[in-house]
Amino acid sequence: MRANNLHMADIAHMVHQQTDLDAHGREGAVLIAKGDGVHVVDSEGRRYIEAMAGLWCASLGFSEKRLADAAYKQLLELPYYHTFFQKGHEPSVRLAEKLVEMAPGDLSHVMFQCSGSEANDAAIKVIWYYNNLRGKPAKKKLIGRIRGYHGNTVATASLSGQPHMQADFDLPYGDRFLHISNPHYYRFHEAGETERDFSARMAAELEALIEREGADTIAAFFAEPVQGGGGAITPPEGYFDLIQPILKKHDILFVADEVICGFGRTGNLWGSETYGITPDILTCAKQLTAAYQPLSATLISRPIQEALVAGSKKHGSFGHGFTYGGHPVACAVGLETLAIYEERDMVGHVRAVAPAFLNGLGAFRDHPLVGDVRGVGLIAGVELMADKASRTPFAPSRKVGVLVQNKCHEAGLIVRAIGDRIAFTPPLIITEAEIQDMCHRFREGLDAAWAELGPEARAAAE
Repeated sequence: MRANNLHMADIAHMVHQQTDLDAHGREGAVLIAKGDGVHVVDSEGRRYIEAMAGLWCASLGFSEKRLADAAYKQLLELPYYHTFFQKGHEPSVRLAEKLVEMAPGDLSHVMFQCSGSEANDAAIKVIWYYNNLRGKPAKKKLIGRIRGYHGNTVATASLSGQPHMQADFDLPYGDRFLHISNPHYYRFHEAGETERDFSARMAAELEALIEREGADTIAAFFAEPVQGGGGAITPPEGYFDLIQPILKKHDILFVADEVICGFGRTGNLWGSETYGITPDILTCAKQLTAAYQPLSATLISRPIQEALVAGSKKHGSFGHGFTYGGHPVACAVGLETLAIYEERDMVGHVRAVAPAFLNGLGAFRDHPLVGDVRGVGLIAGVELMADKASRTPFAPSRKVGVLVQNKCHEAGLIVRAIGDRIAFTPPLIITEAEIQDMCHRFREGLDAAWAELGPEARAAAE
């Protein structure tokens, strides 16, 4: 256990999110004290490459002075105001204007919140409201995907296909929230099945679910272009091309959860562009402010906005909002972040360094612990396997992913184990030299984990 006063106070008083709280009580936490570029330094002076950009979000690294200056300037001018009751302020208006200008498809209006969870929760409320207002009150069910992740509110955790987020929480799972299979080709394809064949099977499963439940009861389908919290899982070839016509045929909205993928992560401004998605609603957060301020946005299409206006005529107001939604400081930082992306051509930079990133991680397919590596742009997942030939995973009780994560930590590299899949989403500013260093440290972590597993486990993977 880390024994200084700060760590003891942390154990005594903090409830850490998405954490093994029993282990935390025994071992304490790693407390990060400062950062610069793609690196962070913990409270004991150890330095790491942050290959997860914090939680998928510190796109401009940990020392972008322009964002600190933008926050300070706004704090001096207008440190807080709301957007309730026909009031607002310039930073929120200008940021909404900019997001609509950048958005794919016919997305015309923006609602601001503080987190991706709130953005998706707001989308759910608006979808239910929209269907009531257009005379289709039975259309309430929402379709998510196994291993999909859409947030931690009651509704978004129910929508997410993450069993550990639902166990013993008594969420309203299974009534309005439906799930289809995880489109993870490597793990779940059948013998001889191509990616397009697999995508066709996934699409057929969706159609069968709609027919079974009744299209008149289903309101929307939520999907991340790349499943982030599921393990940085890229969609198989043709997947979204086959999914979207089914949704259109059955009058089901498509919500693109771009909380992780938005603003260049996939090598385009939006993951929707990368995979040919035309959303009815788009949610974004994280890289919207490069994580320097908490801010999210829900972008809605013109027909949905028109329904909201009709609802206000009926009820006297739009009865939804958050005290800090569209906070002027957060919006000012968001505007500066988007300006930096454009001025420095961050999408172009991602495309330039993506081959070094994907090829560097792809080289680990030859490692005895690694079954598969897949990614796009600057997001990738490395699948750990006990037996590559048969695609047999390690028993979950072995916690091999956590072992690799911890060994990488010892090597000065922060990655995230999602089951036995290691996720990488480094800051977008990462250079080829830093990618090479990242891969070197990852090899150290993999080799150390391989050595610790012992002959019996190694034999199972050979």
